[in-house]
Amino acid sequence: MSIRLLIADDQALVRGALAALLDLEPDLDVVSEVGRGDEVIAAAKATTPDVALLDVEMPGLDGIEAAAALRTAVPGVRVLMVTTFGRPGYLRRAMEAGAAGFVVKDTPAAQLADAVRRVHQGLRVVDPSLAAETLVAGTSPLTGRESDVLRAAREGGTVADIAKDLHLSEGTVRNHLSAAIGKTGARTRAEAARIALDNGWL
Repeated sequence: MSIRLLIADDQALVRGALAALLDLEPDLDVVSEVGRGDEVIAAAKATTPDVALLDVEMPGLDGIEAAAALRTAVPGVRVLMVTTFGRPGYLRRAMEAGAAGFVVKDTPAAQLADAVRRVHQGLRVVDPSLAAETLVAGTSPLTGRESDVLRAAREGGTVADIAKDLHLSEGTVRNHLSAAIGKTGARTRAEAARIALDNGWL
């Protein structure tokens, strides 16, 4: 009985290469490929995969949000995150969202196939160097609201824009930005957003 796979990655070349490599394995069968995070649920419902390989950075929904949505909508699908960026905060957030594994894209094909099999068996698979970095980096110091405000600030909007988008007062937005700047040790909100992003906290 082959393991049915869904692959979600916004880079068509990467998605195609992953599908081609994994399809070479006799016990793996790629049943669906999508290029956006917000297409994952519909594809999973239509093709009933056993394992979903999700890229972290995708349009629509990022892979971590898609993993959380999958856990609710199609709970039988196991999730393996596959990313170019091994940011420590990503691993923690992915596990909290219900992912069973986390590997980087330059993992050799045989190891990737093995990771798929292990996740399918109900085991956890985590890139060892990323696991070590995550332990060293610790948890995100930001609250959920501070993260929301920093995400909105990344788009370059004014305090008024952010307040309107998040349905907060301008004073509240300033307080959250100030707290986030302090917690990241940054000098500006742009720098705070960059530091948070580099650590995988956003």
